[in-house]
Amino acid sequence: MSPDELRSAMRALGYRTQNDLAGAIGVSRSAVSLWLEGKVGVPRPVAMLLRMLIAAQRRPF
Repeated sequence: MSPDELRSAMRALGYRTQNDLAGAIGVSRSAVSLWLEGKVGVPRPVAMLLRMLIAAQRRPF
């Protein structure tokens, strides 16, 4: 997941700050910052989780 895709996922899921996302997925704010800066890749399980959450939002129930 690229930094731009992560930013888009954050917006789609309603996370306005790095701290919001970090708290929701149980990581530090600094980890999210590193991902957004492209210094460290987003871990695959985190990317999968975010993509699944976005897909679940789009499903009509």
